[in-house]
Amino acid sequence: MSPSERPRVEGEREAEILEATLDVLVDVGYDRLTLDAVASRARASKATLYRRWAGKVALVVDALAHHKGPAPQAPDTGSLREDLREAYLGMHGLATPRQAAIFGSVVTALTTDPEFAELFRRVVVGPKVEVSHVVWERARARGEVSPDADLDLLEPALAGILMHRVHLMGQEPTPDLVLRVIDQIILPAATRGPSPATPKDPS
Repeated sequence: MSPSERPRVEGEREAEILEATLDVLVDVGYDRLTLDAVASRARASKATLYRRWAGKVALVVDALAHHKGPAPQAPDTGSLREDLREAYLGMHGLATPRQAAIFGSVVTALTTDPEFAELFRRVVVGPKVEVSHVVWERARARGEVSPDADLDLLEPALAGILMHRVHLMGQEPTPDLVLRVIDQIILPAATRGPSPATPKDPS
């Protein structure tokens, strides 16, 4: 039976199963997550899960998308700093321990499970990338960003720095950390533009 033909588990019951999926994901990580464990946590039968989701990949990605809520809208405060602050500290942002734990639980799968990685990037990451692009293009149109700034590097830089500090350095993703990165790294880089090429050593 194709995914489009599967009967839906809807409403509160669907939300309960998806929340149970996230709880198991945080507890044991993606690799060790099983539908049996989710069914037990959600007090549902495994058959119920399979009637709605084709397998672990579909269930986990659906749970991650559910956790993010409706597709985010790009903030439009009139200021790049405030747009970034709202995007990363608002309800769809990264700066909560829960968000960090959820992301950390799927990092390995992004390099070991191509099917999961493709669906995750399209369904979960894709909308965030689109929001970031809109924020930066608006900032460039307002003259807040150097015409020479490389947006391909700048757009993902804030998320990359935060994930590095949270997952590799063990820091809490606090609002203060987000604002420090914005004020001390992102905005100076955006307004300065690329550095001149380093002259070659004549020797």
